[in-house]
Parts: sequence; structure tokens; C-alpha cells
Amino acid sequence: MRVPLNPETVISPISSIAGQGNGIRNPNPDQISLLQFTNVKARNCSVKTTRKLSVRSVLDSATIDQIGIHESHIRNPSTSSSYRNPNFPKPNQTVLDAQARVCTGPTQTRPLSEDQAFKVLDTILRSAKGELKGEEQVSKAQMGAFFAGMTIRANAFPEKTQWSEGERRAMSTFWPLLVQVLPPDVIFIADPEGSIMGAATVGPHFVGNGNAEMRLIGALREVLAGAHLGYEEVQGVLKEVLPLNLENKHSEGISDSLLSAFLIGQRMNGETDRELRAYCLAFDDELGPPPVADVRSLTHYGEPYDGNTRYFRSTLFVAAVRSCYGESCLLHGVEWMPPKGGITEEQMLKFMGANTHLIPLQAKKLLEDGEVGFAYVSQREAHPSLYSLIGLREHIKKRPPLATTEKVQQLVRARGKEAIVAGFYHEGYEEPLLMLMKRRGFHSGLVVKVELETHPVTDGEEGALSMTTRLRSAQTTKGLPVNYCSGFRSKRLISAIEADGVSRESFSFEVNAKDYAFEPTDTPRTDGSVSRNIELGLAALGGEKGPAYDRIVLNAGMIDHLLGCDGAENISAALDRAREAIDSGEALKRLLNYIKISHKV
Repeated sequence: MRVPLNPETVISPISSIAGQGNGIRNPNPDQISLLQFTNVKARNCSVKTTRKLSVRSVLDSATIDQIGIHESHIRNPSTSSSYRNPNFPKPNQTVLDAQARVCTGPTQTRPLSEDQAFKVLDTILRSAKGELKGEEQVSKAQMGAFFAGMTIRANAFPEKTQWSEGERRAMSTFWPLLVQVLPPDVIFIADPEGSIMGAATVGPHFVGNGNAEMRLIGALREVLAGAHLGYEEVQGVLKEVLPLNLENKHSEGISDSLLSAFLIGQRMNGETDRELRAYCLAFDDELGPPPVADVRSLTHYGEPYDGNTRYFRSTLFVAAVRSCYGESCLLHGVEWMPPKGGITEEQMLKFMGANTHLIPLQAKKLLEDGEVGFAYVSQREAHPSLYSLIGLREHIKKRPPLATTEKVQQLVRARGKEAIVAGFYHEGYEEPLLMLMKRRGFHSGLVVKVELETHPVTDGEEGALSMTTRLRSAQTTKGLPVNYCSGFRSKRLISAIEADGVSRESFSFEVNAKDYAFEPTDTPRTDGSVSRNIELGLAALGGEKGPAYDRIVLNAGMIDHLLGCDGAENISAALDRAREAIDSGEALKRLLNYIKISHKV
């Protein structure tokens, strides 16, 4: 059933109960923009049609009174940047721009010019001398990341991405001045063995303070030399230094510079499988074993935690669709995460009034609820140690190893089959992601190749996990194509850990939406607007045909098929099943049920 458009019908954006989470504040009326939305009256849907849908028209009055939502308390920012914790100090932009160039891989690094290097080192010098204040101040985390990048480039990178002549001249000029004002931990990172600067430094003799910092320094010496660590060594460091003290913005007894150098250094060296496993599994037992949901099938979604800044993020709406026919879905993430700081599922759910503070046990109940069938868990509730790193990660600038491994989590288990989906952009990460999925024991696993939004040729898809209906650019000739999928399926109901090469089926597949009668379309833009992303998703679930609708159907049906879900052996049948879940109104009903029932569990 297609829901007719009514341009006069709007839905007032809904948000969370006041007082939950960090940075909650009353909305500025100028920030509130009403969502132009379709008439949401759909068969089996409990929402009544009105000319202006408010909080009370989405949740019934009795529920509103019971859980204490008051419209005067609604927080309602329209852009993803509004969700950044204002208590986090912002990094110095000059040094952050330099980190984006030098704190990356051996082939991606772009050396600084002489003018750029002089400007960056002068900024660090003036900050260390106390001449810069507020947002102009260079944090110790930034210094640690920047000098770690410079050290690893000098020690281990190929000639093309080692120091430029301009960087060498700048360092020769500034190092005699810097060594007089930089703290010992930063000097250690910049020249750990006294072999880079050609002058006596504290680096070779630096040991730090306390057992945790001493252990971190020992591991960091290997990382700064371009070497790799063992599984136990990485886990030991992480468990000793985390969580950070959120009030003081640092780890007890651990320098921010050392921790940021460790995190970005491991990424620059290219993590081994054992290092990635250590990051992935380090905090599984932080809050005890995961609860087990009594569902026949559960798909875990590993979206990038830093969100989307330009294009429609569809996974929340895909989860609502797949839950209609027994494919339960578990989403996880954070409210806001650097470096992208884009739209996340938590922002959308909070905007619409859902409870975003569920612990895994509460998520289990929503998965088992016959009127819902999907759930979202915040890293804040499931892995507080990892969550404590968000502020530090903004000052690191580039994505640390956690950006890969936090996608492959198993916060709730299932009695039936378990599957997982994750996206990747940088080639070489598809196999490590699949390795982590198998290590966790998923019956089926799928990785989807996507493009970053800043891709110089296509300027297209973002690094999320959704397949696109857009045609592949004719200019894109290198590497794996967009919508390339790779994965595995266990042929029997045993975990991937128990499966052998015979009982596990591997596959690779390029999805071309045009082959399944989808019109090629560009992904709808949101440009960082949470309200616009919700508008697109709700309109699609309300039956409005178009690019957002097609994207949700494509991702629901193709994921069902590729993961080997029951009833999805035929791709056309799987896509039709997804369309029926939308056109019947059931998918929209389940999303609205989630908003209401999430406050009752």
C-alpha cells in the first residue's frame, strides 16, 4: 500500500528525555526545523493522521505520561555536529591539518612543505611555552600523534613518504628550541632512541611513571620503530590504561601523548591479525557475558561509528524492514564520533524520542519482542572503557585500529543463527574483518565495499555499509568496485569457530542494482542534517517511492540473500518481501513501536 503524499503534513522532530546523556540542553527555537513528511497513516499503523504530528501523536498519551516525556524538554538539534560533547576541548586546527597528512599509512602519507612544517612546529613551540590558549592550544594528545607520525616515517616508511627536505630544515631549526620546553614524554615520542635528531635527548632513558605507563612505553618503543606487537601485549596495554578519566580527560597515571602515539602508531604500521584481534576482544568481559536472545536469527550491523556527513544513512530503516519477517537486527555505535562526526543511529533515535541508554539485557528484550524485533546499544553502555576514548580520538585526527574492530562486536548473542554485516573502504581490510567475524563465531559474515564521501573521482558514497543504486563511475578503474561483497556462510547450524573449510561456504559478489530493475539514482543528500535523514527514512517507510525507498529495499533483500537467510534464496523474492514489509505499513509500525517500547524495558 502506497501512502499518499500530503505536503502540508509535517512531523515535529522528537528527541530524548531531558537529562539523559552528555550535553543535553533545551532547544533553541531557531534550531528546530519541522520535517516535511508523508501522511503516515498506514494499514496496521497506530499513528493517527493529523496536520501536525507531535510527540503525542507518535506515542500515545498514556505512554507519554508514564515515561515522563514533556515536549518542553525536547532536545532537537538539526545537525550532527550539535551532538558533539561541548565539554571536550577542541584540537588546534593547524596541527590537526598536519596530522591528516603525516599520521597515515606508508603510501598515503603526504609530507609537509617547508612552509607548512615551519608553521606547525612554530605553533607547537608557542603552545608549549604557554603563549596559546583555548582552542589555539596544542594538546598533548595532538603532540603525541604528530610526533609519532614523524618518528615512524623516519624509522620505517619508504623513501617517498619519509621526511621532505622542508621538514628536515624545519626540524633542524626548531628542535633545539622545542627540546627546552616540551615535556619528557613528548620528547621521547619525537626521538625515542636519540637517533633521529642527532643530539642528546631523554628518549633512550625515558621510563615514565608507574607500572601502566612503563608497560605502555615499552610497547611504544616497538611501535615507533615500525614493529608489531603480540596479542597479549596489546590487550595488556589496553586493559591497564583504560578507561580514561572522563572528568579529567586523561588516564590515571598515563600521559595522553603516549596513548595517542600508541593508537595512531599501530594504525600507521598496518595492524596484524593478532593486533586487530586484541583490539576487537579486549573488553568483551567488561560488563560480563552477553545476554542470549531467544530469536531464530540475529544480524549484527557494524556501521562506522563516526557516521555520515553528506548522504542518507539507511541501516536503521533497513533493520525495521528485516525485523518484519523474523530477521532480528542489532545495531550499535555512539552518539558522535570523530573524525567525521556525522549522523549516527543514536542521533536519529534520540531525535525521534527513543531511549538510547539501553544495556545489552534490555536490547535482548526488544529483540525478542514480537512487535519490535530490532535494537540499538550504545558503546557508552556496553563498553565504557572504549567510549572514554572519544575525546582523545578527536585529537588523534586519523582513525585508530578501534575504528575497524569496534564494528565487529557481539553485544547480544542468539539461540539461533547469528550473522554480521560491516562495510570497508581501504582495500586490505576486507579479509581482516572477515577473520574477526569468524573468530567471534558468526554463522554468516558479509563485508561491503563502499566509497568514501571525499573520494577525488566519484565524490560519491560514504564509508558506511549500505549498497548503493548509483551506477559505478566509468572513471573508477582501479581496485574493487563499489557494492563488491565478500563473505562466508556456514552450511550447518554451528558457529564459524567450529566450522571447517567444508562446512563453511565463502563467496564474493558484485551487486549491480540495475540487474534487479532498480533505476540508477544518486544517494539522497542530507548534508549533516539529522532531521533530513529521518525525513527520508520515514517517508520511505511510509511508502513514498524514490531513491531512499529503493536503497532500503536493495539492502534488506540483498543482505537476506547473501547471508543465506530463510526465504531469500531467490533475490527477486527477497526484494519483494522487503517491499511488502514497507508497503504494508509494518516496517513503519515497528520503528514507532521501538520508540515507545524502548522506554518500558
